[in-house]
Amino acid sequence: MNLTRTFATAGRVLGQIRHDHRTVALLLVVPSLLIGLVAWIFVDTDVFTDIGPAMIALFPFIVMFLVTSISTLRERRSGTLERLLSMPMGKGDFILGYALAFGLLAVFQTAIAVSFAVWVCGLEIEGSLWLLFAVAVADALLGTALGLLASAFARSEFQVVQFMPLIVFPQILLGGIFIPRDQLPEALEAISEWLPLSFAIDALQAVAADSESAEWITAKLLVILAWIVGSIVLGSITLHRRTP
Repeated sequence: MNLTRTFATAGRVLGQIRHDHRTVALLLVVPSLLIGLVAWIFVDTDVFTDIGPAMIALFPFIVMFLVTSISTLRERRSGTLERLLSMPMGKGDFILGYALAFGLLAVFQTAIAVSFAVWVCGLEIEGSLWLLFAVAVADALLGTALGLLASAFARSEFQVVQFMPLIVFPQILLGGIFIPRDQLPEALEAISEWLPLSFAIDALQAVAADSESAEWITAKLLVILAWIVGSIVLGSITLHRRTP
């Protein structure tokens, strides 16, 4: 790996996205709009106070997963990746460059989503807003890393979508959004303990309610970061030069 090539890859990706206004809108605007829709649905109830932190975890995670995986896959299908790897560039440079580019976008996306949820939708945060932001950024980066990993195995955009029921949907169903995880059947609760989105939702809910110590939340955050690093490393190892 070479940092110069990694940053060059990140710059190229950001340059491409900058000219794709629909992708920019999808990344930066759509998660906030969806959070706002949920807040509007429950405008006269206390439901948004309970599920708002989970929505901050859910929508950026899904959007980053889809956009990252499809964008990376297109590099392979178009032959761009094969041409890049024929030069002095390794798979690690490519994957990490993509991770840096989409990671930067994830920071902006999260800042917009958290600000919109708190100051426009009225989500009450009892704990540290900065800690909430840190966990939300890690959650969006998790979607990016899992998207990079999925793109290494998919052969088409349709197959990327097919990974949603395998990678994303179980985490949504078992993450504690619909029912507290400790009320799940024992086997499902055990599975949920291994799913990274569960840690993000737990941490965001704990920050919002100020119900856990900073050390407890930091431990959850470290688990999420471990998943991010592991997904990026595995994605770089399994990445194919070109889609058959």
